[in-house]
Amino acid sequence: MDAVAALYVLLLAAVPFFEARYTIPAAIISGYSPQEAFLLGITGNMLPVVPLLLLLDPVSTWLSGRMTLFRRFFEWLFARTRKQNDRIERWGAIALFSFVAVPLPMTGAWSGCAAAFVFGIRFRYAFPAIALGTIVAALITTLAALGVLGYLGYRT
Repeated sequence: MDAVAALYVLLLAAVPFFEARYTIPAAIISGYSPQEAFLLGITGNMLPVVPLLLLLDPVSTWLSGRMTLFRRFFEWLFARTRKQNDRIERWGAIALFSFVAVPLPMTGAWSGCAAAFVFGIRFRYAFPAIALGTIVAALITTLAALGVLGYLGYRT
């Protein structure tokens, strides 16, 4: 495995909208084994998760303190999303896992981090839910890619 090419796969998996779900099939077509593509895809996809989960709240607080537009927006947003706090505490991580685990556009780790922030799901619940959801989505994507690529004549 070429280090530069592996770094490229890792970085592509860290990009929103690409994430592991598009990176894994591309890596397999590029010559990576399904196992290598799976591991690189998950690793790259998880790179931005910790910074996003830790920084979205402080950044929104900072913006709210400096610009009235942001303060109004976040007050409006949180009044609608965090008012069901007891249900969110109970079911939020399970819903977050389910949301991230579905390998469809707009349902990956980046969107999961945004949802955790918006609904106020704490890091200790959000991170494992997003990590497990990413693994499930990557597994589904890898298996689907192998089936589709095998049908199209690609051999791994």
